[in-house]
Amino acid sequence: MVDVQGTVEDGFEPVRDAFVANFDRRGERGAAVAVYHHGRKVVDLWGGTKDGDAQEDAAPWEAGTAQVIRSATKGIAAVVPLLLHQRGQLDLDAPVGTYWPEFKAAGKERVLVRHLLSHRAGLPVLDTPLTPAEAVDGVSGPAALAAQAPAWEPGTDHGYHAQTYSWLLGELVRRATGRTIGTWIAEEISGPLGLDLWLGLPEAAQSRVGRLAPVETPPRPAAGLRVRPKQSVADAYADPRSLTSRAFAAISPAPDENDPAYRAAELPASAGIATARSLARCYAGLIGPVEGHSRLFAPATLTLARTEESAGPDRTLLVHTHFGLGFMRHGPASPLLGPGSFGHPGRGGALACADPETGLAFGYVTNGMQRNVTADPRAQALARAASHVAG
Repeated sequence: MVDVQGTVEDGFEPVRDAFVANFDRRGERGAAVAVYHHGRKVVDLWGGTKDGDAQEDAAPWEAGTAQVIRSATKGIAAVVPLLLHQRGQLDLDAPVGTYWPEFKAAGKERVLVRHLLSHRAGLPVLDTPLTPAEAVDGVSGPAALAAQAPAWEPGTDHGYHAQTYSWLLGELVRRATGRTIGTWIAEEISGPLGLDLWLGLPEAAQSRVGRLAPVETPPRPAAGLRVRPKQSVADAYADPRSLTSRAFAAISPAPDENDPAYRAAELPASAGIATARSLARCYAGLIGPVEGHSRLFAPATLTLARTEESAGPDRTLLVHTHFGLGFMRHGPASPLLGPGSFGHPGRGGALACADPETGLAFGYVTNGMQRNVTADPRAQALARAASHVAG
């Protein structure tokens, strides 16, 4: 039986029960979960081994262990343009080319900033994928997207920009602020809130990060997700010509997420690194004051974050998805904390989100990568337990 460490306040014990059950029944190797309620930490748990590919007697997951959070990074990165908008430094309805003139090529003149954030830009794939080295050099990705023609008329439909979100958002922020997005997060979010959360991991923190490893995915029901009838989700991932496969293969071959060079890269689609505690604290700070710190999002910005911009069949993921401006919204394909909640999952496990109605903010990280994109059963069990208590 796994040795679970940490604290749970009275009433939130079901979250601990679900966390233990993840190790007993859902294939967990090493993980952490944290929950804030109305700005106060009420759950802070960790257990298992630090490395997903380690044996049970290997180094344990510790209080400060951090992990690559894959696409949960997208939600953290989305905080940046929304705060820039709140401060009057970025117009969500302006063409991207206003800030990034080279982007206007190949029929992208009318792509708006809000289209990038809501996966409506028509740019989920690259005609020529980037190598792992090109993906992290800070130059090749933006250049490729500036030259790329859209896969559909921008603004007319949506499809998850799995990898290209990195260079689209990263370059937009750099052009609008003169700072890289990782620097902006460090100086304006992680620093002020005291977060162990990085986009661009410093060398001094490398030893704190556990190794990711694939783990077996326990069988589970399909949960009633609706898909496009012309091609199944499994077929789409297996077909190298499909938009689905090509979107995830915009970096080819796939990068090694345990490589220190990848962890040091500022890729806002996938390379964020955080503790569960810091993810929950960050989202708590979006929806209200948190332990002496003022809220990050003004009420109008919070409304923008969770107002639906895209809904329906997703050209990339094929299931019905719901997006606001940079954040996923609660729905059948990506259950969060309930109606009105917003956040972002990471492929294979991680989840970070908040629910302004219940005052919950949630963070979960794992080193055991299961075969899922938006609805990991371990994260869902934990989120359901927290929501049940707070609801």
